[in-house]
Amino acid sequence: MIDIEDRLTLDERSTVDFVLGLRKRWSDAVYPTLAAEYAETGATAETPEQVEPVMHQLPSYPWFSHLERVQQKMLWRTAGDAVVRRRQELVGDLDAAPEQGVGSITLDHDLELPEWYTDYDIHVQPGSFFSDDLSAYVYEFGARIVMLRDNDGYKFHSLFAQTTLPEKPEATRIVDIGCGFGKSTRPLVAKYPGAEVIGVDLAAPGLRLAHAEAEDLGLPISYVQAEGSRTGLESGSCDVVTGTMVLHEMPSDAIVAVLQEGARLLKPGGEMHFLEFMLTGDPFRDATVIEHADRNNEPYFRDLFGTDTVAACEAAGLVDVSWSPFDERRLGLQPDGWGDRAEWHFPWAVLSARKAI
Repeated sequence: MIDIEDRLTLDERSTVDFVLGLRKRWSDAVYPTLAAEYAETGATAETPEQVEPVMHQLPSYPWFSHLERVQQKMLWRTAGDAVVRRRQELVGDLDAAPEQGVGSITLDHDLELPEWYTDYDIHVQPGSFFSDDLSAYVYEFGARIVMLRDNDGYKFHSLFAQTTLPEKPEATRIVDIGCGFGKSTRPLVAKYPGAEVIGVDLAAPGLRLAHAEAEDLGLPISYVQAEGSRTGLESGSCDVVTGTMVLHEMPSDAIVAVLQEGARLLKPGGEMHFLEFMLTGDPFRDATVIEHADRNNEPYFRDLFGTDTVAACEAAGLVDVSWSPFDERRLGLQPDGWGDRAEWHFPWAVLSARKAI
């Protein structure tokens, strides 16, 4: 498989480095400046909504908000240009992967994508993730910069699999809902070497890339195109149901439906774990997280924060339901909170539940 970064020209790599540097300085220099200006106002707030009017008047706020949106657009322009220039080679890699190899891919050409999925260019990526064979390549390349190069080799997703998902040597089936281009699915093979691993997603381009890369690596993964709320898999057939960064990209009723589907799929004693975002309880930081979602074309952050996911899981028959902070740097689950971090960061958190025996 071609790794685009191995083919970058000097000009392309310089552009990538510039966008990455801009993103880092926005996080570790502009954001702390904005936070210090807010603290100097002496304003008190109990909710993010109370923070926003004060924050919008701060001297550095125009820079903070503008740079966040601009560097995101620059990111996708850079990634898109690099991918499109290599269209023939990249599509060739996709076409070369057999439908049935070490693993498999099953596409549903009649699947009607929901409007909530197609109505937005999520992450400000032109055409989003589903519209073109190359859109998954663009997202895969761009996501490395979004994660500030701290997820190269998908160590973040491996950390989630190794530190959060349960030890189940007897497991026979693991399902990854919203698997995208497979970054969250591949670590599951190492975690559960004796189990059938299935990745489910709406986007055919993402599944094609995920399958091609899994075949190249010799990983026996089955990829299936379906909605996360209607996977088509048998009830009570899964030991673990998981997903990363997917619930915040759907409206509340879809979130609840996915949680219900996860509960349906689990065997008694099986576990469900979704790596997501959650408000931190710091009104200022949370205000910037919510505004990030608005500027990043992710309108359903608010739906996730406003959905009683614990109650939804319990209503679906799950027990031991909880949210726990997650530190992506090296530590994994952090039940005591995210700790003090001066830079802007995603407030990762894990929603966990179990099906009673």
